[in-house]
Amino acid sequence: MPDRVHNVLFLCTHNSARSIMAEALLNHLGEGRFRAFSAGSEGGPGPKPMALKVLDAEGIPTEGLSSKTWDVFAKPGAPDMDLVITVCDQAAGEACPLWPGQPITAHWGIEDPSNVQGSEIERERAFVTALRYLRNRINVLLSLPVASLDEMALAQQVRRIGGLEGASGGRPEVA
Repeated sequence: MPDRVHNVLFLCTHNSARSIMAEALLNHLGEGRFRAFSAGSEGGPGPKPMALKVLDAEGIPTEGLSSKTWDVFAKPGAPDMDLVITVCDQAAGEACPLWPGQPITAHWGIEDPSNVQGSEIERERAFVTALRYLRNRINVLLSLPVASLDEMALAQQVRRIGGLEGASGGRPEVA
């Protein structure tokens, strides 16, 4: 891939927590090398307030984040994606649309912090943990020499990132 801005789509089922946090993180940390988007197979009512809270606490901009279905990115005129990354096991197992341009696909499964029951502190801790795992994966992505890797090598590296600490144990990659 030549030295240019790379479009990355993070997918989850409801596009309300992990995919939203991944979008915000990559846009914040990517220094213009990447442009991140997020969507869900079903979409949801909006970003989880706790996801926005932990992003805000880290100084990561949340303006403009919204839940949407992945159909938005399969329509004519949508940005062509270079990478499509599922961050939840359920979305990884679903039949995804055919993405224009045949982007590299990978699975970076992380447990859903929205499923954690307990006190406010325990729920917040789950979101902070998910954000930390996403940050670790995104930092590894940002460290890759993307411009000098051929597509096969880049695909292998992006898929390898999904097995880092915090992997939820779902499918290792998506097709």
